[in-house]
Amino acid sequence: MRNTLAFLVCLAGAVNGQSSIRSGNGMQWGDWGPTEYCPSNSYATGFAIRVEYPIDGDDTALNAIQLYCRSGSNNEVGTITSSVQDFGEWTGKRQCRNGRLNAIRMRVEGNQGGNGDDTAANDLDMRCENGEELRGGGTGWGTWSSWQNCPSGQIICGIQTRVEGKQGKGDDTALNDAIFYCC
Repeated sequence: MRNTLAFLVCLAGAVNGQSSIRSGNGMQWGDWGPTEYCPSNSYATGFAIRVEYPIDGDDTALNAIQLYCRSGSNNEVGTITSSVQDFGEWTGKRQCRNGRLNAIRMRVEGNQGGNGDDTAANDLDMRCENGEELRGGGTGWGTWSSWQNCPSGQIICGIQTRVEGKQGKGDDTALNDAIFYCC
């Protein structure tokens, strides 16, 4: 049901000139959270990530993504997150000096098999419309996707994340994948 709803939201957005981008290397554990959009007439200009850095035990790496939204008059008007997991700490805010976010790439570790420690998403970099690259500061496991860009003339205005709930004594991965909406 949730995936069908996400598809319909995306389809409706495409009719209204909205599109979406994602890394293409995300993992499949967990559920898709709600789609969140910047308030009307505002767009993402910065981000922070919640990261659990390597510990002696079950690592989760990337746990959440927060986007900072600004209006056309450059006033910060709020933040959006979709689903989050609460392991680790938030990094500092990464902010475009001029302009708004329009591209992403994600570092993701593939399935480690039954005896390995799965982490799924590990880091996120974003790029501003002027070409400035903002480094997330996550962990180093996995492989970077290629840069995924919003269509010409569009910028990031929304997010939806796929997050695995706490597994108790099982292997936690936290954030697995993300979709970024372009307006």
